[in-house]
Amino acid sequence: MKKIILSLIIIFSSLIFIADAQQLRDYKPEANKGIKVGAEETERYLPLIKGKGIAVLANQTSMIGSTHLVDSLVSLGIKIKLIFAPEHGFRGNADAGETISNSIDKKTGIPIVSLYGNHQKPSAKDLEGIDIVIFDIQDVGVRFYTFLSTLHYIMEACAENNKTLLLLDRPNPNGFYVDGPVLEKKYASFVGIDPVPVVHGCTLAEMAEMINGEHWLGNNLHCNLEVITCEGYKHSTYYQLPVKPSPNLTSMVAVYLYPSLGLFEGTEISVGRGTETPFEIIGYPGFKMKGVKFTPKNIPGMSKNPPYEGIECNGFNLRQFADGYIKSAKHLYLYWLKAMYDDYPNKAKYFNNFFDSLAGNSTLREQIIKGLDEDAIHASWEKDLKNYLTIRKRYLLYEDFEDGE
Repeated sequence: MKKIILSLIIIFSSLIFIADAQQLRDYKPEANKGIKVGAEETERYLPLIKGKGIAVLANQTSMIGSTHLVDSLVSLGIKIKLIFAPEHGFRGNADAGETISNSIDKKTGIPIVSLYGNHQKPSAKDLEGIDIVIFDIQDVGVRFYTFLSTLHYIMEACAENNKTLLLLDRPNPNGFYVDGPVLEKKYASFVGIDPVPVVHGCTLAEMAEMINGEHWLGNNLHCNLEVITCEGYKHSTYYQLPVKPSPNLTSMVAVYLYPSLGLFEGTEISVGRGTETPFEIIGYPGFKMKGVKFTPKNIPGMSKNPPYEGIECNGFNLRQFADGYIKSAKHLYLYWLKAMYDDYPNKAKYFNNFFDSLAGNSTLREQIIKGLDEDAIHASWEKDLKNYLTIRKRYLLYEDFEDGE
């Protein structure tokens, strides 16, 4: 009976009509009552940018209600010289890892410079004639989600070139907990630069304050940082994203599951790329349990050449875990990662070279191979997490999840 009900839910969900293709499938605007994101606080930042040379780092999430930040600024007479675009592009319709080219925004005619691929950090030439870079992007609070790395690099570039970074803050939908291994410096990469846990529990403004305060930019650099905070947000808030933060996070279920399922990108297991429900299902061809079947396919603007394209996979549908477990447990769920490893027939090929970069160490992979249970793995993070939480407290801009309990 449970399988029948679950199947009906999936069928019904696939038939829901969404007027805005960028909107999350399960967005509930009433959940955000009383919250205003930084970009909405126009009167607080407009005096800072009038008459200045402006660049904007933004994407499809940079919305003020139904108006894009760039369109709002242009209508207010702000002359934007340049748009910087992160992974997935300015309009957010490029697949993960896809090369993004420089271009022109068709609506405004403003040049767009990609900060992905071989050009992850603005150059001095990019910043010529720029006084202030406005940063407004919705993050999901996970270290290997690359917008945090883009923030680090833009801060570094601003510090090196004596530019101001104006960060318009947005709530962290996974800001209600902190968990995971803290990044070891030797594993730093674009999917993790700073020594923070997988789930860092900060907004991007809080992370920016931390990067500055802990001197993580290196070379004694300090970014001239201005922050416009959110109104009405606290870390115990379950903030609902109104817009997909990237093409393959299409629901709040996926956003909640992403910290745990993102690690599968470093394995031979599919996370549902090439389906309508990525990061809600996992599986691979030949998996013995018959929980759910899916066949990845090429989906323009979402998944190009996904793993196991055209091949039927067996696996698990994990939607029920998002609200039923992840939000209440408030920690990474490692059972699936361990169970899939135990079942996978060729264990030597289960992990790929990307896994340690995602985990931020080689220890997690070694622990899974050795068969350590979840409690032992979580216990191995405790010392580093305690140290990180002490650091984090110094940079919080909002009431913490523990303060309100």
